[in-house]
Amino acid sequence: MTPSIMATKSWVGVLAMIAVLAMHQPIPADDWPNYRGPNNNGISAESHWTDHFSEGGPRIVWRSNVGVGFSSVAISDGLVFTLGNSDHQESLFCIDSQTGKNLWKHSYECSLDDRFFEGGPTSTPTVDSEKVYSLSRQGDLFCLDKRSGKIGWSKNVRAETDVRVPGWGFASSPVIHGDRLILGVGEAGLALDKHNGEVIWKSGVGEAGYMTPLPFQLGNRWFALIASGKFYQCVDLETGLVIWRHRWLTTYGCNAASPIVVGSQAFFSSGYGRGAVLMDLFEDSCKVVWSNKEMQNQLNSSLLLDGMIYGFDGDEGGDVQLKCMEFATGAEKWSLGGLGSGSLTAANNRLIVLSQSGELVIAPATPEGFAPTARVKVLDGKCWTAPVLCNGFIYCRNAAGDVVCLDVHSQPKE
Repeated sequence: MTPSIMATKSWVGVLAMIAVLAMHQPIPADDWPNYRGPNNNGISAESHWTDHFSEGGPRIVWRSNVGVGFSSVAISDGLVFTLGNSDHQESLFCIDSQTGKNLWKHSYECSLDDRFFEGGPTSTPTVDSEKVYSLSRQGDLFCLDKRSGKIGWSKNVRAETDVRVPGWGFASSPVIHGDRLILGVGEAGLALDKHNGEVIWKSGVGEAGYMTPLPFQLGNRWFALIASGKFYQCVDLETGLVIWRHRWLTTYGCNAASPIVVGSQAFFSSGYGRGAVLMDLFEDSCKVVWSNKEMQNQLNSSLLLDGMIYGFDGDEGGDVQLKCMEFATGAEKWSLGGLGSGSLTAANNRLIVLSQSGELVIAPATPEGFAPTARVKVLDGKCWTAPVLCNGFIYCRNAAGDVVCLDVHSQPKE
């Protein structure tokens, strides 16, 4: 055999070995750097994960406690970020996603503010490149190095802008748009330079809503949907100018759930008997397509999959139903009780539901009904925080600050 033929066969063997190894390596997926994920819709693009568990459920990778609160997790480069409150101190945690080890913690004084519920932070940190941003209930805003926890800059946005703190504190998660940091602070939002925290534009000092601003594009212009306690508003992201307002009065001014934007249409929903609305969006106005009371998102946001909205309808303590309804018409397709004021995310056309009592339930997303393929108890206590699927792990949290990381990696076929 000639040396050239031997070399060729050797390379063939190497390539075959690489191919075999590649088949057994997890396919990289997007990180989850901010509230509701990289596409701001609560849906993961991850497809290589499983809901076929053994009798005991998925493997628990780690458990941790971060203090009282309802903050979700942001995940970047193997680091998990979340907020919690202990002994009237609020803390931003950086946790190793593989081991659950606390890598660093940044703490500051902040009252628990447990009016009518457990209290604690309700916003979620946001990661942008090597920085992590967090906003406290009382307006303490921090920009830190995500690996070391070193403060780049900080300020209290309430003190700087004289805005009114909402009844349950600021709940907006920071939003990065280009070089700007957008916050649900003030009547119609606040924009800062993400590099140094300098104010670019601000709105009136009246009470903010509780939803996180949602950027969207119409034509060549960028806008954000931002809630106050009385309106849904469209704000020009360049200037901060309010383009239009849609009056939306809700008990306690509690407009908390994120809208769903598809093209030039947006779905909004609030609890306390308020209901839902689908609107056509224009660069200078909006128009109601339909409205009803079939979907009332008190706390957690709905999802849109294949033209269907999935979400929790009703107020905590009442008759709360997980529902499916048609986006285009608002027609209800099915309704299911028994999960309490739960929350959900989705991936690969499957709903990943965390019930109020800590049961993880997975089912195909279909207008034909809800037929779980997996059901396992993962937490005790009250669970209002939406689960997150990222890089083969599902993260769940309860109000007491117990966080559990579950392994749902797909097993390679032999």
